[in-house]
Order: sequence, then C-alpha cells, then structure tokens
Amino acid sequence: MALVRERRQLNLRLPLPEPSERRPRFPLPLPPSSISTTNSTANTTTTTAPTTTISISELEKLKVLGHGNGGTVYKVRHKRTSAIYALKVVHGDSDPEVRRQILREISILRRTDSPYVIKCHGVIDMPGGDIGILMEYMNVGTLESLLKSQATFTELSLAKIAKQVLSGLDYLHNHKIIHRDLKPSNLLVNREMEVKIADFGVSKIMCRTLDPCNSYVGTCAYMSPERFDPDTYGVNYNGYAADIWSLGLTLMELYMGHFPFLPPGQRPDWATLMCAICFGEPPSLPEGTSENFRDFIECCLQKESSKRWSAQQLLQHPFILSIDLKST
Repeated sequence: MALVRERRQLNLRLPLPEPSERRPRFPLPLPPSSISTTNSTANTTTTTAPTTTISISELEKLKVLGHGNGGTVYKVRHKRTSAIYALKVVHGDSDPEVRRQILREISILRRTDSPYVIKCHGVIDMPGGDIGILMEYMNVGTLESLLKSQATFTELSLAKIAKQVLSGLDYLHNHKIIHRDLKPSNLLVNREMEVKIADFGVSKIMCRTLDPCNSYVGTCAYMSPERFDPDTYGVNYNGYAADIWSLGLTLMELYMGHFPFLPPGQRPDWATLMCAICFGEPPSLPEGTSENFRDFIECCLQKESSKRWSAQQLLQHPFILSIDLKST
C-alpha cells in the first residue's frame, strides 16, 4: 500500500515534468514532433490532421485535469497566444504497454480530422523520455463528471449527445478505426454541449475489413457479448458493432444515473458483468420513456452483433431525427 500511495503523490504534482538526467527505462521511437498537413481530396481515403510545433517551454501549467495509467493530463496555456490546451504526459519510465498505447493513440489522432473527435495539436518529445500530446481542451470535462454534477440527462439532451457521438463513430468506422473503449469518461464536453470522442489508447486501426478484433481490451463493463464470448455472439463478426453496444449502455447510464446492468451503487466485477452480459437479457429502460428512445436502445443492444444497427443507420433513426422537430 505504501508504494501505491507514493505513486499517487507523484502523479498529483502540479508542475509539469522537469528535464531529467535519467534515461528512459523503455526507450521507444517517437513520431516526429510535427508533420506536414495533407489536404484531403475526394479520392483520399486517409486524412492527416494538421498539427502545430510547440515546445514544452512555451506552455504554462494551470492545473491537473486527471491522472493514472502512467501519466497525467494538465490544463496548460500557451504563453505567447494565451490559447488553452490539454496536455497528456506519459512518463518515460511507464510500463511498456502504456507506452505502446500512447503511441497508438498518437497514430490515430494524427489520422483523424473530425469535429466529433478530439483534436491533436501536436506531439512533444520531452526530456527524460516523457511523451506529451497537446490536445484540444474541453472546458466542462467528461460526460461522467457531468452526470455526477447534474444527476441525469433528458431524452432530448441524450438525442443531441447520441447524434454527435454517432457522427464521430461514423467517421471513425469509415476510416476503419474501432474505438473499443467508448464510455462516459471517454466522451468530452464543453459549455456549448459539444461532445467529442477521446482516449484512443486501446483503439484498433483495421488494416483489412475482416481483421479480427475480439481481444480483451477496453473497460469490461461496456464490452459487448461477442467480446466476452465470440463463439456464441460473434457470428458474422463485425468489430464496429462493439462500439454501438457501448454507446447504448452509455446513453442508458446517462439517463438512469447508474450502470444499467447493476443496481444503483453496486460496483461491477468481471464475473458479475460477464454473466449479466452473456447470459442475461439486455437491460431495458424504465417506464415512462418514449417509444423512439426505447427502440433506439434496442437497436444498439442486440446481443447478436450482426443485428445491431450501424452508426450510419442509427443517425437516421427517429430518435435522432426528432431533434430537429423538437427544436422547431
């Protein structure tokens, strides 16, 4: 316990990491700190998001936004322009798997350019082997933190959230990227209630359309049945469908105020979740919800992955299309 407590104290330090004389325990080659912007055309299948070259000395730390898994996220200000960013720093002596995940996230963020996916402004090769990712700052936080502060969300709010997340998923899936860890804490929000998908540490870029994607990664609470039991529920396996299952559970949690498979206040464990997801029926919304919302959730939470609607199909669902009607 003493070792755990000591590590938390290090992660909670407010100053940005200082230059270090120590050599990284697990040196890993980094992408270049800046890349050329490629203008996409109608025939281009892969786009590269433009990035900015910024050194660590140009940034002023403001506060810690979060920490864990070998790194810390800071709110920082660019001294010359006063622009606000989020800086994710992964420490040089982190576990090799953590560093592999951060390099995977860098690779994916540099490929994406969507208003519904968090923007990467640059990658900083820091002293001591630390890696810094300079990202768009979302001033409210995550949907998880917003849920804790405001209790639950209305159906109209959830329809607006779902439309944005589905637009992000549709973009990612069209670029053969599966998120694999969609949940309230990985959906960032600002004061305008713009929602953007973040945290691509366990995502997978599908090199071929039929690449298998059934490894045990991501948060098991939001994993689809075929991720636990691919032999039973993975017939005609579609890796993108797992993201849709996670979206359905996320929307239910935001509406109900607790994780749908468990009673309020109960902490999930792997065995309980596996049994509930694989052997139980999908959770259902409480009485009083609209028929459109119920049907939308059912389209997301089909246990057979091939029966789940795609992101593109769900964008045309009456629950999503009703936003414009309610706004008029």
